[in-house]
Amino acid sequence: QVQLVESGGGSVQAGGSLRLSCIYSGYNFRHSCMGWFRQAPGKEREGVAGIDGFGRPTYVDSVKGRFTISSDHTKNTLYLQMNSLNAEDTAIYYCAADDGWYCAADFPAGRYWGQGTQVTVSS
Repeated sequence: QVQLVESGGGSVQAGGSLRLSCIYSGYNFRHSCMGWFRQAPGKEREGVAGIDGFGRPTYVDSVKGRFTISSDHTKNTLYLQMNSLNAEDTAIYYCAADDGWYCAADFPAGRYWGQGTQVTVSS
């Protein structure tokens, strides 16, 4: 049974930082597309950052230069370092993963999902 469990969300003031973690189990995602999505109130879910099985990262334009996706497969963990946060980053953040090496359109298609972690940025 595959599980993705996010942690690290919370409340922070604008300009602050958070690091999200996604611990996975039940499958070896070392050579798989993984990524982070977010959904703000009243908005559709959007891809934020992805990393393919070759370790190549991609980002949505609004977070480029502020967010960094990384992985440590010795710890079965995917990370999202978020710096210079602003109110528009407020959302529930989800970890997602696929089986394959390549990301579809820069982000996982979403075969597997975590339960989400809330990030709230106050201005």
